[in-house]
Amino acid sequence: MPELPEVETTRRGIAPHVEGREITEVIVRQARLRVPVPADLVERLVGARIGELTRRAKYLLLPLALPEQGEAPRTLLWHLGMSGSLRIARLGELPKKHDHLDLVLDDGAILRYHDPRRFGFVDWLAGSAEQDARLARLGPEPLSTAFDGERLFARSRGRRLAVKPFLMDNAVVVGVGNIYAAEALFLAGIDPRRAAGRISRERFDRLAAAVREVLAAAITQGGTTLRDFVGGTGEPGYFKQRLNVYGRDGQPCRRCGAELRLVTLGQRASVFCGHCQT
Repeated sequence: MPELPEVETTRRGIAPHVEGREITEVIVRQARLRVPVPADLVERLVGARIGELTRRAKYLLLPLALPEQGEAPRTLLWHLGMSGSLRIARLGELPKKHDHLDLVLDDGAILRYHDPRRFGFVDWLAGSAEQDARLARLGPEPLSTAFDGERLFARSRGRRLAVKPFLMDNAVVVGVGNIYAAEALFLAGIDPRRAAGRISRERFDRLAAAVREVLAAAITQGGTTLRDFVGGTGEPGYFKQRLNVYGRDGQPCRRCGAELRLVTLGQRASVFCGHCQT
């Protein structure tokens, strides 16, 4: 599943090609996504001009100046689901299997959506980001000043939930998925099984710093290359080769050499080092 670094990599990859461009044609090959493609999408998008792309958690937001005179600007909300990707294609470049939607732009570029499992979607934002139910209750961005050890400590008091699923709760902080939660806990030296309510403020400070470090490194590297993800330019990410624990159960810890262990937490596989993480 594309996580926050993959979505941010996509935003950075496609933004220079789409911002300020006018949409001249919309091609929907498959409307049955997780949320059906809005019936008025084609009619309303043709002639619209794309503004500055932003990201909230794992959602991409495309603001649009619509062509109808006096019509208020609208925003498209795009989620990549479990296997979706957005890339830039060119006129004449034939669509591949599972290329479900194209936004053709006035310079010949095509914003092309690919999603084999069809768990992603594109939909209209309901009002503002603060009003849309899909965004309204989300926690702070992990790379923002609103996220720190103090918040983790305060939100964890009295919680028996293991720290890894606690960290993956979007109401606590957005966008820290399975891969990056595992990696951050390793850097912070915290056992992912430990109850969140039993972790000290000092250790949460280290964990918040580790989350920022891991996510920033992943964004710089271009996201994690897994089975389905490719970046906005069509190039895969390059962070997988730097993973310390995720997907490495049974292999030696890069730090101490002990065999990495696999457990299940919150129905998700979790790999950790029993020596380095306590």
